[in-house]
Amino acid sequence: MQKKAELKQIYKEKQKSVAGVYQIKNINNNKVFVGTSMNLKTMNGKRFELELGSHKNMELQDEWKEFGKEAFAFEVLETLEKKETGYLDAKDALKKLEEKWLNKVQPFGERGYNRKKPD
Repeated sequence: MQKKAELKQIYKEKQKSVAGVYQIKNINNNKVFVGTSMNLKTMNGKRFELELGSHKNMELQDEWKEFGKEAFAFEVLETLEKKETGYLDAKDALKKLEEKWLNKVQPFGERGYNRKKPD
């Protein structure tokens, strides 16, 4: 009986979504796209969007078509750590995490696919 309970707990842990920041990197020209997701398990969905030609970032989409899927690498940059106690505004925390990585990576202009947000 204990084994069954342990397996249930493992299953529940695997089903929990993990929010965070990811990048899609063009390994031919080193340009990157930095994005966020409330569930990083959906990164395969971003790959699927690119394969279908429906990704919202047109420059990234155009280069996906030009270079092919083999030219791109998907990587999780950082996950959002949940607080043990108290309230966590996940959307706000994720936005701050994204800002941190946009400042660090600077994926704008010739270095990437992101657009600078107006101040």
